[in-house]
Amino acid sequence: MRLKKMVVAGTAALVAVALTACGSGFEAPAEGGTDAAGGAGAPEAETVFKVAFNQNADQPEAVAMTNLGERLAERTDGRYTLEVFPNETLGAQKDTVELVQSGTVDFALVAGSLLENFNPDFVALNLPYVYDSQEHQEAVLNDPEITGDLFSSIEDQNLRVLGGFSAGVRSVYNSSHPIEKPEDLDGLKIRVMESDTNTRMLDLMGGTGTPMGQGEVYTAIQSGVLDGGENNESIYANLKHAEVAPYYSYTKHLMIPDYLITSPAVFDAMSEEDRAVFLEELQVAYEESSELTTEIMTESQAAAEEAGAQFNEPDIEPFRKAVEPLLDESLTTDTAKDLYDSVRAAAE
Repeated sequence: MRLKKMVVAGTAALVAVALTACGSGFEAPAEGGTDAAGGAGAPEAETVFKVAFNQNADQPEAVAMTNLGERLAERTDGRYTLEVFPNETLGAQKDTVELVQSGTVDFALVAGSLLENFNPDFVALNLPYVYDSQEHQEAVLNDPEITGDLFSSIEDQNLRVLGGFSAGVRSVYNSSHPIEKPEDLDGLKIRVMESDTNTRMLDLMGGTGTPMGQGEVYTAIQSGVLDGGENNESIYANLKHAEVAPYYSYTKHLMIPDYLITSPAVFDAMSEEDRAVFLEELQVAYEESSELTTEIMTESQAAAEEAGAQFNEPDIEPFRKAVEPLLDESLTTDTAKDLYDSVRAAAE
């Protein structure tokens, strides 16, 4: 019940905080926002904002943002819309952050770990087992009382965080056997995102964290270079990893959020009224993406099972206990510690 109240309160507060931070602005459309070639089909508008995304157009966040663009065009009388460019069309996530900073790309959906490069305190929202559920994560990500200061902390680097999406729960899968306890990961090379934090996390969980680009993972498991990986059910099924690593174990160790980022210049170029509309419709997009995520994970598990996957649910407490040293190693500032404590308190 507390989480639901936080979502409702956070929605109103986020709009108010963002508009206060933006000031009155001016009403000219953002430069560079009208070239829509190559995107995922946006309605006509005076200004078409480019939205960079690294996954396919069927993913929940892409669908939600595309629908947001349609509603934005309708509610602004055709002044603004969004066009999603999926599949790294505009570049890899790291590159799109830089393109947003320069104003070449208007918006981007990027993994939370990337923003640690701009403020290390973002790590508090990326650590294993910081969230108890998707509902918990979604509530705290867009509660200004918890994340407001963090999101505004990188505006001096020409980045504005408008909010966060839940990208599902990551678990471990491998080619040899179900994982029931940390000892079962001993000797297994498990692909992780290219991050020192995630490598350390998997090592503490009992395996050997092996950073690698996602496109190489299938072949690496097939050839024995890797024993498995860790991701949500959707990515696992879509990339057909069940064919080479059929044992999927619900360790539920990580929930890395995806953030919608823009530059202050792009957002402030809209009138106060249009910014308010954008933020209101963004709240609808969060809810839509959340519902789609839940549906897709269920469908993806079924598809993976049809491809030969076996799912099991270990007791996660031994894994949670195993990664506790990572908290002390990562939460190196008072701000990060307070942020982590606030997130955990929201689960109670």
